[in-house]
Amino acid sequence: MLRMGLFQGEIHRKIMITHAVIFAPIGQVSRSDQIVQRLSNAIITGLLEPHEQLPNEADLAKMMGVSHITIREALNTLRANNLIHTVRGRNGGSFVCEKNAEPSGTLHPFRTISTDYLSDLGEMHCAVISHSARLASRRMTATDVQRLQEFVGVLKAADTPELKTQADMRCLLTIAANSHSARLASQELQLQAEWASLVAVLYRSDAIHQQVVGLYESLTAAFARHDEAEAVQASARLIDAFTFHLIENKIKYNSR
Repeated sequence: MLRMGLFQGEIHRKIMITHAVIFAPIGQVSRSDQIVQRLSNAIITGLLEPHEQLPNEADLAKMMGVSHITIREALNTLRANNLIHTVRGRNGGSFVCEKNAEPSGTLHPFRTISTDYLSDLGEMHCAVISHSARLASRRMTATDVQRLQEFVGVLKAADTPELKTQADMRCLLTIAANSHSARLASQELQLQAEWASLVAVLYRSDAIHQQVVGLYESLTAAFARHDEAEAVQASARLIDAFTFHLIENKIKYNSR
C-alpha cells in the first residue's frame, strides 16, 4: 500500500509540473487560437493523455487568464478537430480523444520534411533547452533535481516508442519549467508539437534509447552540482544527438 501511495504521489507531481506550463496564463492577447495551439500541442505530444479530463471552463478561464467565452471558443475548435470530446451529465466534462492510428507510409513524419528543416529545428530546440538548462542550473532546488531524476527513471524504464517519447517530452518540459521563464516553457511546448512525432521514430532503436538516457543522467548530475557550464554543454549534447539521428534516419528514409 505504501509503495502504491508513493507511485500515485509521483504521478500527481508529474502532472502538476506539466499542467503548470500547459494551463499557464496566456498573456495580454487573450485569443482563442493561442489556447487552441497550446492545448493541441500538449495533446499531440502526449502531455495531455488520451481520456484525460480537462479542467472545467470556469477553472480554465481562471488559470489561463481569459474570459469564459474565449475558453468556450477554444474548446469548440478542439472538439471540431477531434482532439477532445465532451460528455454530458454528472460525471461529464471535456476529455482528450484517443489518438487515431496513422496509415503507415502516407503520414510518415519524414515524408514531407528536408534535412535542412531538421537541422534548423534542432538548432532552435538546442537554443531553447540550452538556455533553459543555464537558468535551471541556478534555480533548481534539491527537490527539483530529484524529481527530474525520477522522470529520467521513467524514461529509462519505458518499453515502447510511445511511452519513451512521452517520458522524454516530460523531461524536456520539466527542464524548461525549472528555468522559471514562462516564455521558454511556452516555446518548448510549442516545439514539442513538431519534435515528438520525429523522436518517436528514433525510439524504435534500443541503442538510441540507451544513449539518450545516459545523456539525461549526465545532465541531471550537472544540475545536482549546480554546474552551469556543464549543464549547458550536456543539454546541447542531448539535442545535438537527437538532431544527428533524425538527419541520419531521414537520409535512410530517402534511400529506401
